[in-house]
Amino acid sequence: MRIQSSHIDQYNASAIKVHENNYRITKELLAQKSIDADAVVEKLRQFQIAIPSWALGAGGTRFGRFSTGGEPGNLEQKLDDIGLLHALTRSAGAISLHIPWDIPRDAQAIKQQASELDIVFDAMNSNTFQDQKDQALSYKFGSLSHINADVRKQAVEHNIEVISYGQALGSKSITVWLADGSSFPGQLNFRRALDNTLRSLQEIYAQLPADWQLFIEYKPYEPYFYSTVIQDWGTSFLLANELGNKAYTLVDLGHHLPNTNIEQIVSTLMYRGKLGGFHFNDSKYGDDDLTVGSIKPYQLYLIFNELVYGLENNTAQNPAPAWMIDASHNLKDPLEDLIQSLEAIRLAYVQALIVDRQGLWDAQLNNDVSVGQEILQDAFRTDVRPLLQEARLRSGGVIEPIKAYRYLNIRQQLIKERGSVTVATGL
Repeated sequence: MRIQSSHIDQYNASAIKVHENNYRITKELLAQKSIDADAVVEKLRQFQIAIPSWALGAGGTRFGRFSTGGEPGNLEQKLDDIGLLHALTRSAGAISLHIPWDIPRDAQAIKQQASELDIVFDAMNSNTFQDQKDQALSYKFGSLSHINADVRKQAVEHNIEVISYGQALGSKSITVWLADGSSFPGQLNFRRALDNTLRSLQEIYAQLPADWQLFIEYKPYEPYFYSTVIQDWGTSFLLANELGNKAYTLVDLGHHLPNTNIEQIVSTLMYRGKLGGFHFNDSKYGDDDLTVGSIKPYQLYLIFNELVYGLENNTAQNPAPAWMIDASHNLKDPLEDLIQSLEAIRLAYVQALIVDRQGLWDAQLNNDVSVGQEILQDAFRTDVRPLLQEARLRSGGVIEPIKAYRYLNIRQQLIKERGSVTVATGL
């Protein structure tokens, strides 16, 4: 299914008058604070977020999975679904592939399809947390950190293979998330496991093309529950430093213990020029992979506050981070969930853009705690949704994506095309 510009124009015609009034009011309110609303909108138009190839179907849990119907059964259909998201929101202009779930059998044809949909290829993702069919050696007791050199070699070769797929598609980065760890004291030697991991990563890094980046993800627990080899940002940062200037830490919002100050981690990594990217989601208890901004929108805003400050004061020459949604959908329509996540991310970004930086700096210099809090909360409480709508409108998207998605009966059309009992690849 493809959305035509006539469909977008038809829907926008019913919402344009209300939007124009709301944008005018918001623009005037921001002008009173010496904020140029049009300039903010233009920054927002450039802000693109990658959609992972595994997020387009019902994710489920270990207790069960409930299909939404019309799920994509191959990479071509996944690209089409991201094309739908991008046509509606004009903010989903990239895809992040997971190998071997989504191996491009005809790279040239896939590139052509993506180009037609105005989509580029973001970071590639390797998989050494599952055993694949006909795999020679098992990752049950680890991969890059495994005690057996042959298992490590197999995992290294897989990552190098992922890089080759990415090169064929025009990607410029690979994300390594390592599930390796232990569930019981005495199961492994911490230092040996970390040393094995570093040596394996060095082999992968040696095969990295000159214009590529390697992102090292971290997670404190799960699937192992006593230790994880790359358990926190400090370990990821250590490994990235050991590898070289093309290696960076990747922050997944769900990969932290409860109440971790993620915004401070962001600030520290950008201070050293080592923040490579973000995986956005939300959580109440652990790695819940809920809709972005559905549980802790203020924390998301505070994170973007540090991101915006870091990019505006980029003394360490931190590269532009790679942005990606990483969530699992078991109750909602996956495409609606992704639309809501895109909206939440862009909302937090705009809120951070309108913070009174000079006022906040002065409050901090004067130890004026109350004023500092007031300045941050004023930006957070400002309704900037009309700016998001204006950015979509100027870019050829719809003013209200969820309403338009339902107005166009997109899920029903996908079910008609693909069937009601479908399972997305990789899930």
